[in-house]
Amino acid sequence: MIGKIIALLFILIGVTFVFDARILSDHWFGFGDQNEATSGLKILGFLFSMIGAIILYVLQ
Repeated sequence: MIGKIIALLFILIGVTFVFDARILSDHWFGFGDQNEATSGLKILGFLFSMIGAIILYVLQ
């Protein structure tokens, strides 16, 4: 049960990073090139989502 909750949290964080990448990069980073930070956060969010989905699939 705890593993499933952790996997769902990974998926939640990943989806949040993908959809709010522009807002998060503007809030967290103050340098001029926002596009690189945004694409990095989207990639990181995708990886978090995939890791969470794999964990959830294995635990079922």
